[in-house]
Amino acid sequence: MSDPIKHECGIVLLRLLKPLSYYEKKYGTKKFGLNALYLLMEKQHNRGQEGAGIATVKLHANAGEEYIFRERALGAGAITETFHTINEQLAWYEKHHADQLEKAPFMGEIYMGHLRYGTIGRSGIAYTHPFLRRNNWRSRNLCLAGNFNLANVNEVFDQIVADGQHPRHNADTFIILEQLGSLLDTAVEDLYNSFSRQGFSGNELNEKIEQEIDLTDIVKKATQIWDGGFVITGMTGSGDAFVFRDPWGIRPAYYFANDELIVATSERPVIQTVFNIKTEEVKELPAGWGLFIKKDGAMKLAHIRTANHITPCSFERIYFSRGSDSDIYQERKMLGKLLIPQILKSIDYDIDHTVFSFIPNTAEVAYYGMMESLEDHLNEQKANAILQLHKKTSLTEQHINEILSKRIRNEKLTIKDIKLRTFITEDANRNDLAAHVYDVTYGIVKENEDAIVVIDDSIVRGTTLKQSIIKILSRLHPRKIIIVSSSPQIRYPDCYGIDMSRLSEFIAFTAAVSLLKEQGKTSLIDEVYKKSKAQENLPKELIVNYVKEIYAPFTDEEISKKIAELVRPDDCNIDIEIIYQTIDNLHKACPLNQGDWYFSGNYPTPGGNKLVNQAFINDYEHKNIRPIMTPGGESWEE
Repeated sequence: MSDPIKHECGIVLLRLLKPLSYYEKKYGTKKFGLNALYLLMEKQHNRGQEGAGIATVKLHANAGEEYIFRERALGAGAITETFHTINEQLAWYEKHHADQLEKAPFMGEIYMGHLRYGTIGRSGIAYTHPFLRRNNWRSRNLCLAGNFNLANVNEVFDQIVADGQHPRHNADTFIILEQLGSLLDTAVEDLYNSFSRQGFSGNELNEKIEQEIDLTDIVKKATQIWDGGFVITGMTGSGDAFVFRDPWGIRPAYYFANDELIVATSERPVIQTVFNIKTEEVKELPAGWGLFIKKDGAMKLAHIRTANHITPCSFERIYFSRGSDSDIYQERKMLGKLLIPQILKSIDYDIDHTVFSFIPNTAEVAYYGMMESLEDHLNEQKANAILQLHKKTSLTEQHINEILSKRIRNEKLTIKDIKLRTFITEDANRNDLAAHVYDVTYGIVKENEDAIVVIDDSIVRGTTLKQSIIKILSRLHPRKIIIVSSSPQIRYPDCYGIDMSRLSEFIAFTAAVSLLKEQGKTSLIDEVYKKSKAQENLPKELIVNYVKEIYAPFTDEEISKKIAELVRPDDCNIDIEIIYQTIDNLHKACPLNQGDWYFSGNYPTPGGNKLVNQAFINDYEHKNIRPIMTPGGESWEE
């Protein structure tokens, strides 16, 4: 993605089912769990680079000994920093108590890991997962981490206030922690009263409570009013653990279990790589289901909530998840293949005078698919040429070699300078510096003769295209530059965990508004505002996405043409064309991930319509704020 966006988060839940001595004997270390956790987090480093944290629960700690440990850090190096701090503690313990390493901090049986990308403009260690709710009763301690964003946190806030709580914070993570924690408290109290009446007391009473506590009912009750995308993992101080997924399947979760461990993560190949297992051994957690693990290691899957439509996020397949997943790899290749008819038309079918490349690095797999399809097209041309020549004259070796020597001109034209991007600051020369984030390979393109086709996986703002990519490609003096997006036009904000919440961020929205103004149809913008404003205070279930009317007068091609004008650098005289994937082809390539609300405006939950409605109002009123609603109805500002 040439325009970087903050997105997603990554989660890990790891439950060891054997004593630590078992892993020492089989794998050579009692730190097997910690080592695995580190790898599971590093392999998901793409999912969060603002912070990271881990937590551990010891199952066999004595009274007066700590049994929950947590460590967190901020920044792109947070994983390394977190584990460095932990390993320093373990090194001291190994030096002084080598025969009792299992008593050291973080040497437990249940591990939780989290990688964070913030989506609400808030940062700092206080917002870094895992979150911990403390209590002197082991069973009432609750630790949570998740990949989620609630679109109706105000409703959840109001509900827990109505139940008598007084939350100290209104961010959704804090609200969820308090809601689940309160329900856990109630469940423990009910069991305490029940078993006390039966004559149980002391440690025996605690053991009965910890055996009988059912987190399934707690999660079911808590999530009934949740609107949003979420995968949340948690564990109690007494040894219960869980992970559950939203009923629309928006956010991803996968798990694996054998007699040694149970593990859940945000991505499938992570588990495959760390534990060296086959694709089919890793299961996807179904939408609306939870995986629950008892203190004794017993595992069960339970249905939590049903949705009318299951719509997993298609951006996971296009961009967010690592392409090493077997299915995602093939889907991204197909996204590239399906663009070929549009590309061939754009270059007037002149392959000989076209150079094909990609924007590093996430578009690379779609590029391979594009090249495979181009090779198929060229081979068909070669076969037809040989047949036609055979009909007219006798074939010679020279004729055949001339035809077979034709090649698709695939080159690495663009090179991304990561170090330069980190150096660029918000000063007067920022645009001049930004132009050099990408570099080009010289000596390949024939000036004023060749066209350049460069594929990207998505185009969000168009800023990097204008300031860097097109500007630097134009130095090669091609006759035409064609930017190809393997995803459709991003037209609508997200409210399920991706940092795309302002309509003004989207080049497609800017293009549509520009066309309306050029054609004297600004009254349509005013009408959409009036309709949106009129439903601003309605319940989310009654809100309609009127923003669709902004795009309705135009074809996709008309908007793409306008986008090409908007991203053209002021000093560029080269013909620029933008080609986007169609939504129909997106669904063909990614048949199991039908969540396309950023492209179509068809949100799977009412909270999505409420968000886009507020986003349009903010844009019309020139309010540069994120349209995520907090308790009391105020928007979170930057």
